[in-house]
Amino acid sequence: MIRPLHGALHHVELWVPDLDRALASLGWLLEALGYDLSQSWDRGRSWRLGPTYLVIEQSPALTAEDHDRCRPGLNHLAFHVQDATTVEKLVSEGALRGWHLMFPERHPHAGGRQHYAAYLENDDGFEVELVAINSPERD
Repeated sequence: MIRPLHGALHHVELWVPDLDRALASLGWLLEALGYDLSQSWDRGRSWRLGPTYLVIEQSPALTAEDHDRCRPGLNHLAFHVQDATTVEKLVSEGALRGWHLMFPERHPHAGGRQHYAAYLENDDGFEVELVAINSPERD
């Protein structure tokens, strides 16, 4: 295994109100992005990509039933995506798996003309940003 860069992200742990719903949306997305299921237990799962892993857990210690990305804490996770075609494929397939396109009137440039990305939100209020590595404007 390659030694990670100093300061690189080690892992992220998301607490979700409904594990099955999270697996249908977040779990699907992680696998579509190339993460491999690493661990599985009654109340959670983890996926790994290189040295980084992401945990989704329905913890008994939750203090709220919903996630609000506008409250203090996590606003969204942003992932590199191979290209614009892959962004659009994930948007389309994600609609069948609990993801909703945010800012559809400005898609795919909600982040600016030089930024080809999709902003998606799932039924639990978690947001992801899928950023094309090789967008048409950058080639």
